Amino acid sequence: MTLTGFAQAVYVLAAVLFVLSLAGLSRQESARRGNLLGMVGMALALAATVALALDTSQRPAAVTGALIAVVLLIGLAVGVWRARSVEMTQMPELIAILHSFVGAAAVLVGYGSYLTEPGADTVHLVEVFLGVLIGAVTFTGSVVAYLKLSARISSAPLTLPARNLLNLAMLVVSALLMVWFLASASVVPLLLMTLVALALGWHLVASIGGGDMPVVVSMLNSYSGWAAAAAGFMLGNDLLIVTGALVGASGAILSYLMCRAMNRSFVSVILGGFGAAEGTAASGGDVTGEHREVSAEDVAAMLRDARSVVITPGYGMAVAKAQYPVAQLVARLREGGTQVRFGVHPVAGRLPGHMNVLLAEAKVPYDIVLEMDEINDDLASTDVVLVIGANDTVNPAALEDPGSPIAGMPVLRVWEARQVVVFKRSMATGYAGVQNPLFFRENTAMLFGDAREQTERIVAAL
Repeated sequence: MTLTGFAQAVYVLAAVLFVLSLAGLSRQESARRGNLLGMVGMALALAATVALALDTSQRPAAVTGALIAVVLLIGLAVGVWRARSVEMTQMPELIAILHSFVGAAAVLVGYGSYLTEPGADTVHLVEVFLGVLIGAVTFTGSVVAYLKLSARISSAPLTLPARNLLNLAMLVVSALLMVWFLASASVVPLLLMTLVALALGWHLVASIGGGDMPVVVSMLNSYSGWAAAAAGFMLGNDLLIVTGALVGASGAILSYLMCRAMNRSFVSVILGGFGAAEGTAASGGDVTGEHREVSAEDVAAMLRDARSVVITPGYGMAVAKAQYPVAQLVARLREGGTQVRFGVHPVAGRLPGHMNVLLAEAKVPYDIVLEMDEINDDLASTDVVLVIGANDTVNPAALEDPGSPIAGMPVLRVWEARQVVVFKRSMATGYAGVQNPLFFRENTAMLFGDAREQTERIVAAL
């Protein structure tokens, strides 16, 4: 068997491992195995690609090998450093910025392929044009998502006049530039399209509000997959095509599921979702009332008398790193015979599965972490619900106020429980900038302060 044939066989094995990796990541119990399979598949893919590069390079093998080694070592050093230093609360923006790398790579591969293959046929020119287009949109869109998620710019949506017509106009201009590019094979329309695509990616994500950021993360994941697939077509690399298609398709499916969980269409998110600056002052039309404050000792007394407890976590738990004392609290309550479960909303946090990862990190048993649809019907018979850092995902206005920006969004019906305790730093609104009437209900009490410190006080009181 030739080296090329052997590399193709390794590619097939790597592709199978990537499929098994995605399957493993679909459940918490098998997620670790899914990660390991993906890592093995990527190692095999890299090894086969390096072997092919050394075999087909026009330079001496030593020179090519040295260049590849330098690049790999730089990437390895940066990757290990970021993996060791990143906080769980920074994971959404880290994922966003990694997507931007994929977009930038597709753009660079497109230009490299165009410059090194003069006189290419029409099919290859189409591959180059679409690869650069998708890559440029992914690059700037991911950068804007990173800036929003890291609070470097406002999470509120950018509302330019006729913003949807602007997006449509940029797509039409890109189509016309493609016709010019195919007719002339000139670099000028390619450069002009790149500028238009960069502006389109920036405007698309800037127009989406903070409340839709979990969908944006999965959407950009899909874009980066298609960008990688486009790069695979330009390079003639079958595995890159397959891998990009897997990522692109899975990201698109996840985006659809996230939109369904929010009772929103994917088109409505792209055309500009709801959202305002996080932590804005309490507002929201007719929502008024007096809230009731309690202490950690009061909450401990409620939990002593409770037979069933449900905890609904949100991004505030991640910010406070409260998952560890929460896990201690759960263990203490279960030792005393109290039934404790978690209710996780599909869009809790800043990216899909954010809360599940946090709870797994704190060694919370998988079998007591339930999805919204699994726990909602049991909330009416629950004694105490602890809302730790969640806001929009437990907002009754979604079901009761047709004029609310989140009207129709499925939420955890925590207000049906006998007693609700909300852990918050203040009465400010959540990421979607929508006031929550839950805070003023008779069976709701507010526990203000850092969620980690307050949970530790509750554990001590118990």
